[in-house]
Amino acid sequence: MMEHPNYLNINNLKVTIFQAYLFWENIDKNLQNLALRLSTGVKEKTDLIVLPEMFNTGFSMNAEALAEEMNGKTMQWMAGIAEKYECVVAGSLIIKENNNYYNRLIWMLPDGKSSHYDKRHLFGLGDEDKNYSPGTEKVIVELKGWKIRLAICYDLRFPVWLRNQQEEYDILLLIASWPDKRSAHWKALIPARAIENQSYVIGANRIGHDGKEVYYSGHSMCIDPMGKTVYYKPEDEDLYTFSIGYEELAKTRQNFPFLKDADHFKII
Repeated sequence: MMEHPNYLNINNLKVTIFQAYLFWENIDKNLQNLALRLSTGVKEKTDLIVLPEMFNTGFSMNAEALAEEMNGKTMQWMAGIAEKYECVVAGSLIIKENNNYYNRLIWMLPDGKSSHYDKRHLFGLGDEDKNYSPGTEKVIVELKGWKIRLAICYDLRFPVWLRNQQEEYDILLLIASWPDKRSAHWKALIPARAIENQSYVIGANRIGHDGKEVYYSGHSMCIDPMGKTVYYKPEDEDLYTFSIGYEELAKTRQNFPFLKDADHFKII
């Protein structure tokens, strides 16, 4: 049995999920509350802090009023949090760019540099497609040797978009505002994506009611490549750090080399 060439060089990854309650369309209050909760809740060194979709506003269609530019206060806040905890911070917010609005997942490094992914699949049932422009590019970032594919909420329903071709990623990181009334779908699809793509899947959701009385019940989780649960939390606000190892991923791909038999395709 051949060993993965990078197996011995890739360290465990510590991930902190913040399954947060969000205040509706109140950027200042959300940033203050999130910073306070992180200051009391992050009790150990972590590599990555994951926040929910639109963590500074809730899942709002009021893009014109709430959008920020890439040098706005929330980006500055994220840079400050990343620097303080010496880790990457990931979460999405409403960004205005070239007169378009995007639901943009920011991957903020401790040195203030960032990458981003614009949500590809916009949620038509909630009029997201009428208020935001879709992204066109898949984005894979790297952290401590791990390759991480970025995705947002509704993307979870589209396995072709998320297909792990030629082991291009090790973790699928999905942030969300996924309503409780469809939580059965969330709980089924995340393990499915992990098993079919032979990757870890980390899903970070929010809790509480939003301004439209939509209820979110969390169910944030991390599922390993064999479909086993590393972390899972329903209902309550939670700030939790867990560790994942490359050994499990490498062994799964070595013992069950299913990805090599996958169909090859291009997304147009």
